[in-house]
Amino acid sequence: MLSQKTRYTIRALQHLSDHWRQGPVRLDAIAEAQNIPRKFLTVILSEMVREGIVVSHRGRDGGYELGLAPVDIRYGDIIRLTRGSLALVPCASRNAHEHCNNCLPEAECRLRGLMLVLRDEMATMLDRMTLADPIKLEPPFETAEAG
Repeated sequence: MLSQKTRYTIRALQHLSDHWRQGPVRLDAIAEAQNIPRKFLTVILSEMVREGIVVSHRGRDGGYELGLAPVDIRYGDIIRLTRGSLALVPCASRNAHEHCNNCLPEAECRLRGLMLVLRDEMATMLDRMTLADPIKLEPPFETAEAG
């Protein structure tokens, strides 16, 4: 699962991508449009400024804008910056590898083998997709009514 921080970061960067080359976007406008708490958004955008993905402008007409073209910002990189790994389990992570608690030895664990394949496939896809790519909106899933 993606962390809340990662989801907020992706939505904020998508918002800035939608306003690419239109000048700085005010923090309040991003927070309201993307339903992100203002304080959390401030922290996220500060981190993205340090990474060079976002540029901050001070003053009355200030705000934030992408520091790179949307085509140069890959979803895989965003997730790695905010979450640290694309792996769904710690033993399948390339950059943050940890042994899983209460598990089999890694050499015997078929779940780990499955997660390694999944991580590689997901990395390939997320490293190919950028903020410039159109994302098809799907209708929400219907939930069963309790009764």
